[in-house]
Amino acid sequence: MKHESNPATTISRRDVLASAVATGVVASLPQLGEGAESADRPNIVWIMADDLGFADTGITGLREGKTPNIDRIAHEGLFLRQSYANSAVCTATRVGLITGRYQHRLEVGLQEPLTADAEIGLPPSHPTLPSLLRKQGYRTALVGKWHMGEGQHFGPLKSGYDRFYGILKGGSDYFRHSPDNQVDAYRSPLMDGEQASKDIGYLTELLGHRAEQEIAAAKKDRTPLFLSLHFNAPHWPWEGPEDQAVANALTGLQHWDGGNIATYRKMIFAMDKAIGGVLKAIEASGNARNTIVIFTSDNGGERFSDVWPFTGQKTELLEGGIRVPFFIRWPARIKAGSRSEQVNISMDWVPTLLAAAGGAPDPAFPSDGENLLDVVTGKAAPHPRKLFWRYKAAEQAAFRDGDWKYLKLGKKEWLFNLAEDEHERANHAQAEPARFAAMKQAWAGWSATMLPYPASSTSGNIPTPDRY
Repeated sequence: MKHESNPATTISRRDVLASAVATGVVASLPQLGEGAESADRPNIVWIMADDLGFADTGITGLREGKTPNIDRIAHEGLFLRQSYANSAVCTATRVGLITGRYQHRLEVGLQEPLTADAEIGLPPSHPTLPSLLRKQGYRTALVGKWHMGEGQHFGPLKSGYDRFYGILKGGSDYFRHSPDNQVDAYRSPLMDGEQASKDIGYLTELLGHRAEQEIAAAKKDRTPLFLSLHFNAPHWPWEGPEDQAVANALTGLQHWDGGNIATYRKMIFAMDKAIGGVLKAIEASGNARNTIVIFTSDNGGERFSDVWPFTGQKTELLEGGIRVPFFIRWPARIKAGSRSEQVNISMDWVPTLLAAAGGAPDPAFPSDGENLLDVVTGKAAPHPRKLFWRYKAAEQAAFRDGDWKYLKLGKKEWLFNLAEDEHERANHAQAEPARFAAMKQAWAGWSATMLPYPASSTSGNIPTPDRY
């Protein structure tokens, strides 16, 4: 298989567009058991941005500025270019990611997203990636955003995490995150465990520093670590590290009357800097070679993001709403500078990471995802996938089968060949009527096995002018 292995080369926008031929990682990599370090359970650090567009990193086509630390993860590991989120919005993707299953199997996963006053959440009885890793002796911590329920019955400390430092709801101001200095109904104070934190500062920086502390603590305890570092950046409100005055004047957290591309990029650059600190902490731990580091986003981009070469945005099942950057570094098992066109989705990483740690999903809650460990370590070639999505707003539906994609938005339907047209413009529905009908029927069959949307479930959209 063709592969790229020069960690000093930045992948340009033209390279991204030109990648029509599937590529993979070489197979001549060390396997578990070939040395004491490889035989140890790997540390796992999952870094996730919030509402980051596909082209908002240097390696995927950032137009201005640099993200050297995010790009470093790709340069020193594997760039999985055809990576998808479980949903086009926050809560639903996070449910799929933590359970390894289609989010539509759980009531909380039908919330697109979970609203501030909702009284449902992820059931603590459901096995999760952190709870399963904890059973294998891992230290588990969530630093950042949760957004899958709170209160007496729900929360990260009830669903497998030993430690939590972050926000429970969908958003928070980057400066005004103390319980006595909130913005509006979407407010979510910074929490340290089950207590509100008194920490002062720019939220992205605070999350990065706490992540560094978790890595150091795991080293001291000589315990394998599973760390979820779920930034709220570059999610609204639109505030860079120097925008305290903007925060002080804010009247609505969704910030419909503010923001611009320059501020949005400052938010990304601040996140990149925080990630740099995390990478240094991993190096200081002495176990960087056997630490899996992943960087991705929870869904596609929002108002000021760049999703090129795709179209669409968060809340839409066009590629721009569900395609996300995805980089994985694991020096003990993955060759630096690798690149693969293996199609993958959020829920795949529960069985994959459990396999890397020597475990497996709970058989009573089988994963809808696929164990891709052999693919990412070069032992197996990329292969076609069948993946389904649905989104309540505008009755959206999508089904990817190999290179083909069935898409429904409102009453309109399309059939795209993504190998030829990632921009989703050439509709093959009339030229391929049999394929179109079969894929539409397959999606309906899959949807019938999922929970129906209740009338009360939320499903948001982003009313930007170009949508009208």
